[in-house]
Amino acid sequence: MLEAAWWGFVGGAALLVGALAGILLPTPPRVLGLVMAFGSGALISALSFDLTAEAYDLSGGGAVVLGLIAGSAAFFVGDLLIDRRGGHRRKSRKGPQPDAGPLALVLGALLDGIPESAAIGVTLLEGGAVGAAMVAAVFISNIPESWSASTGLKAAGREPRRILGLWLLVAAASTAAAALGYGLLGGATPFALAVTQAFAAGAILTMLADTMLPEAVADAGPMVGLVAAAGFTTTFLIWAA
Repeated sequence: MLEAAWWGFVGGAALLVGALAGILLPTPPRVLGLVMAFGSGALISALSFDLTAEAYDLSGGGAVVLGLIAGSAAFFVGDLLIDRRGGHRRKSRKGPQPDAGPLALVLGALLDGIPESAAIGVTLLEGGAVGAAMVAAVFISNIPESWSASTGLKAAGREPRRILGLWLLVAAASTAAAALGYGLLGGATPFALAVTQAFAAGAILTMLADTMLPEAVADAGPMVGLVAAAGFTTTFLIWAA
């Protein structure tokens, strides 16, 4: 469990790197959009091979379909509730909605980050060693996520210490989620483990389609597709090594 927590912390620490960049560095929107596109492609690759394909090998198509649909639906419902509280633009460099409360921003950040971190713990359980591609993809994608969101929060007048406090909380939750993903499923059946992996994949994929990729396209335009493909390729090579 400690190993899972460590790798969850590694992935979550990238949020702090991105937050500091968003607070301290003036970043051209196009650059930020392209970095987000690369991270999105990396995550798509990791959830395809480290989660979905592994789940299929464990327990077949039924577990994969069940997990993907459940994970996607869970994220969709949670995201819808958070959007209604003002969290719709939580990752935008332009800032959140004017009526966005702190709770909506915190819950939105947790909803986006926890499935990725839990997936790290699950990959450690399934193979006996942490999924390097999953850790790399989470780390790569977390930097532009918090970078863009922190840039927007700063533009909206939020204090830097409060912005950092938000991402410290999410990084701590990411560490705990990775540990719990490992600890709670230690004696799970192959079917339960496969459903859990696919559940995480479905939630992450829905998050990418709903938040990261639209923001990337808005900032960087048609180059997003090429850069996302580069991110996908990079993570695939890590997985295949």
